[in-house]
Amino acid sequence: MKKYVDFTVYSLYHEGMSSNRVVHTQEVHDTQEVQEVGGSMDNAVVLRGSAEVVQKYIDLLDVKPKSRDTYQKALKQFMLFLESNAITQPTRADILKYKAYLMDNYKACTVSSYMTAVKGFFAFLEAEKIYPNIANGIKGAKYKKGFRKDALTVDQARRLLNGIDTATIEGLRNYALINLLLNTGLRTIEAARASIGDIRQEGGEALLYIQGKNSDKDTVEFAVLTDSTLYPIQKYLKARSIIDPKAPLFASHSDRNEGNRITTRTISWIVKEALRAVGIDSERITAHSLRHTAVTLSLLAGATIQEAQAMARHANVNTTMIYAHNIDRIAKAPERKIAAMLAIGGQRQENQTLGVIGH
Repeated sequence: MKKYVDFTVYSLYHEGMSSNRVVHTQEVHDTQEVQEVGGSMDNAVVLRGSAEVVQKYIDLLDVKPKSRDTYQKALKQFMLFLESNAITQPTRADILKYKAYLMDNYKACTVSSYMTAVKGFFAFLEAEKIYPNIANGIKGAKYKKGFRKDALTVDQARRLLNGIDTATIEGLRNYALINLLLNTGLRTIEAARASIGDIRQEGGEALLYIQGKNSDKDTVEFAVLTDSTLYPIQKYLKARSIIDPKAPLFASHSDRNEGNRITTRTISWIVKEALRAVGIDSERITAHSLRHTAVTLSLLAGATIQEAQAMARHANVNTTMIYAHNIDRIAKAPERKIAAMLAIGGQRQENQTLGVIGH
């Protein structure tokens, strides 16, 4: 019988129970075992198969629907961990063990998200006088500075575009897609969700209105499509002969999914295959690298921090500043000055040596 550990409170304030005891009741496969243990909260905590308290916590969250789904997924994972380890009365040590388990199996960003959900849940349980906040003060995963993916050089970006065969409709799509990502810094999810009708004219410019990562925000976001970005898209759409504005901007052309919207996984595969075709095969260069490339090239071309931030739609300017810092660090690398100094000293030494030999 599959079950998830849950917390359900039965207040004992009017039961005459002393304040230094907590009764824990655990329901296992429709049977109950009751044991009294020392505690600091005047409640009977029942661990049983439903997820009522978890759902109550989720329902009370003041977050976006997507974030609520993430919390639900994270807490389900935590409950499964408790169940698989036969933990019915979790302690702070158990929370740390769970964090260690996450660190061994997930990326730092996922670990932090999952731990945020667990910490919030136990804060809620304590506020509701259900269970002590044993997760208080436990930190999430430590992020490494910089980016997990590399940007392409100008030469690599050119090679990538020039290496795409546009003789087929798939080739036309792939060129239009990769060219769009390189020139606008769109995220893969934003490209996947784009529809034909999202391309509109405004102020004499072609714009692509974005339905992506932050599409539930009130702010309207868009990317400017220059002629060199728009023309390949128009050429691809002409080959498709599709005029429905609700149709996906980038569609599948396989026999099974003809005309359906391509997924982010498909986009990642398309980019990776195109990179490999021109000899660029690295774990640190992926579809997301095209976004890094767009921001980097915009700054190298003279865009201000604010302009690059607007294009990338970074919520925090500090994210854009990382790109600028890296570019500035490379341009003003003191390593070159050291090398130049050593080269000058080496040349002087060589000249002195030659002078002695000449005598």
